[in-house]
Amino acid sequence: MNSRQETPKKSFGQEALELFRFVLIVLAVVVPIRVFIAQPFIVNGESMLPTLENGNYLIIDEISYRTMDPERGEVIVFRNPTNTKQFLIKRIIGLPGETIEISGSSVVIREGESTIELEEEYINENFSSYGTWKLEEDEYFTMGDNRQRSLDSRAWGALPKDLIVGKTFLRLFPIRDFQVKPGHIEPEEFEVVLAE
Repeated sequence: MNSRQETPKKSFGQEALELFRFVLIVLAVVVPIRVFIAQPFIVNGESMLPTLENGNYLIIDEISYRTMDPERGEVIVFRNPTNTKQFLIKRIIGLPGETIEISGSSVVIREGESTIELEEEYINENFSSYGTWKLEEDEYFTMGDNRQRSLDSRAWGALPKDLIVGKTFLRLFPIRDFQVKPGHIEPEEFEVVLAE
């Protein structure tokens, strides 16, 4: 006598129902993460060379800026102020309340009595720009690392905070360039205080 019991076969309807439940569970987990916490972004163009290359596949942290403010040196993704359907990726240079002065390839930041000059070893090559920008509350100044080939705050001015999507969290591809917080630089690594 055979003590093994055969498992009854599931009908097509039962299998379809199980598949449907599985898909619902996956969607309930993945969609909120994708919409509210992190999203993929593919670098398109050369404005962030040599830090980020065309085709780099990034994961963007969309949640940090809900509890903290962006910092100088972070690489962010945001909606283009002149065309909000387009997404751009640049580095934060100026913070709310600061005045940015660019003369040739020198970037000086003033806030009250404090004056900071940036030593930007990460930029692609020397550039030449001129201008002064005063940032209001919740406004940021961004620039690409490849200054000669970057359309950034020098062209369209201050970036409103509400257009910022998030900051770079991971570079996944190419695998050889995998990195956590790609391009991020701590302010003390490139700020030189001139006067206080």
